[in-house]
Amino acid sequence: MTTSKTVASLTDRVDTQQWNELAAEIDTYGCAQTGPLLTPEECADFTAMWDERARFRSTIDMARHRFGEGTYRYFANPVPDPITALRAAFYRRLLPIARTWAERLGDPAPWPDGFTEWLDICHAAGQTRPTPILLRYTSGDWNALHRDLYGDLVFPLQVVIGLDRPRIDHTGGEFLLVEQRPRAQSKGTVTVLEQGHGLIFTTRDRPTPSARGWSRAPMRHGVSRIRTGVRHTLGLVLHDAE
Repeated sequence: MTTSKTVASLTDRVDTQQWNELAAEIDTYGCAQTGPLLTPEECADFTAMWDERARFRSTIDMARHRFGEGTYRYFANPVPDPITALRAAFYRRLLPIARTWAERLGDPAPWPDGFTEWLDICHAAGQTRPTPILLRYTSGDWNALHRDLYGDLVFPLQVVIGLDRPRIDHTGGEFLLVEQRPRAQSKGTVTVLEQGHGLIFTTRDRPTPSARGWSRAPMRHGVSRIRTGVRHTLGLVLHDAE
């Protein structure tokens, strides 16, 4: 899977998404599902990595940490080239949204133009551990609502890519996104993540219009209970961890 041609192809697939429509949906709802990014064969290649323990720096049992039920593994350095290519391509495309959101909320915008330079900033601040993850859920598993922060330096958007076929390889396991709205009840979004498609979503907060300009709406994400089968996903956080 790891060839220069594959890496270039993955970058092109990210670049040729309908970015005007995706950006508008992200701005309105805090999430948006892309079109196809990975072929079924490429999804199977990523899923097969689960058993290659040398690729990973740690394995997390969600139940042990009261995160839900299920397991995920953090990739070790060197992160596979296709994952690095996907992270860099999404960073470049999502950077304008990140900067706009920071301006609306009056937050710092520490993100340089290049993804490599951004990781260098993370590493200089002590956030040196890679954050791409491979997640595996079996029947009865679920993921509690949470945020993937990992340190003081945070990119406000991230991506998860479905590796299995919903309704065929598994039932249940919908992606959940919950927005805490100022002075109102929380708002939930449920997404069925299609195989090979990516879901872009808010990492921590997003700006929402208010009578006084812009308000900060905290966001959390999780996964509903797997009813049958097995669900694998590839998680692309766009900052590294302490």
